[in-house]
Amino acid sequence: MLFKDIIGQQAVKRSLVKMVERGRIPHAQLLVGDEGRGALPLAFAFARYINCEARAGDDACGCCRSCVQMNQLIHPDVHFIFPVNKSKAATRAGSVEGDKPVSDHFLPLWREQVLTSVPEGYFSEQMWYQAIEIDNKQGNISRHEAAEIIRKLSFKAFESSYKILIMWLPERMNDQSANALLKILEEPWEKTLFLLVSEAPERLLKTILSRTQEIHVPGIESGEIARWLETVKGADPATAALYGKLAFGNLLEAIRLTGEAGEREEEFFSLFVQLMRLSYEDRHLELIEWGEAVAVLGRENQKALLENAVRLLRDSYMLSMGVDEVAYLHGQEYAFCKKFAPYVNNRNIEALVAECERAVREIAQNGNPRIIFPHFALSVSKLILRA
Repeated sequence: MLFKDIIGQQAVKRSLVKMVERGRIPHAQLLVGDEGRGALPLAFAFARYINCEARAGDDACGCCRSCVQMNQLIHPDVHFIFPVNKSKAATRAGSVEGDKPVSDHFLPLWREQVLTSVPEGYFSEQMWYQAIEIDNKQGNISRHEAAEIIRKLSFKAFESSYKILIMWLPERMNDQSANALLKILEEPWEKTLFLLVSEAPERLLKTILSRTQEIHVPGIESGEIARWLETVKGADPATAALYGKLAFGNLLEAIRLTGEAGEREEEFFSLFVQLMRLSYEDRHLELIEWGEAVAVLGRENQKALLENAVRLLRDSYMLSMGVDEVAYLHGQEYAFCKKFAPYVNNRNIEALVAECERAVREIAQNGNPRIIFPHFALSVSKLILRA
């Protein structure tokens, strides 16, 4: 991936290019941005640019030996670390030994995920877990991975000036791997560059944060998303403009809105409507049944459901406040939330969102969903009735 292939993010790209031009590349950088903003593709493009043998102005050449290797993510001096877990897909491929899965076991699947995504390199944590068939488990970066990091980076660079480690979602490190990374960041090898790509930096050790230079990756401008939808997806200008706004800077959300993930999103919306109706009617037994039904969806689907609920609650609140122009809803979502809006107001919106966020945290921390979701449903019911 070249800088020119990344959607929007012009300011970030210019900042990264200037680091190289000035010869001032911090040894540890933390690219922070929510999914769909392009933080991971930026890391790929930056690594390519640094080791390119014939840079062309503000981008890599795309055709030197280093760039050709990066085209297939097989550069010997660029290493990848990402969350994994025991996986049927990797087991079938015969790449995982015992109970110690590490990123190297999943490299063929990783390359396929990155290179076949449209656009290249844009995918979510959930999409990755689905690809390696651990949708009902939490990926992690274990202590075994930390030993691999030390082993890989202890060697001299094979072909390029820099050895580069790209770690996607470092917040998935456990305590042992985080402490091992901290030690390396404190005493890095010469010409070694760490590119950490995070969606939740608050989960990282403060000592790791203090040893990295943070680069904020903002949401993609709606106009950039709209242009991409028109050019690549063939959307008409009016639809592309609408979805560009509805996506809130998240390209993956814009793609979802085009209908490519329609069945799953339809299910999420249906479950949200059901929860709110049962809450309004105070039907406790059915609320518990709702929670038990959601408990079997899989952790990533559960988090996506809750995040979607936050969006719908937020826009319902906008409608209740009479500011329809900033409530980015359409179709059946708008029809339902317009009627539901009176039950979301200043007295309960913060508490409702807090309940959703608490449930997301508990799921991310491997809490028992059969306990989390019935409790969540009953808590939401109390808040709706209080409106």
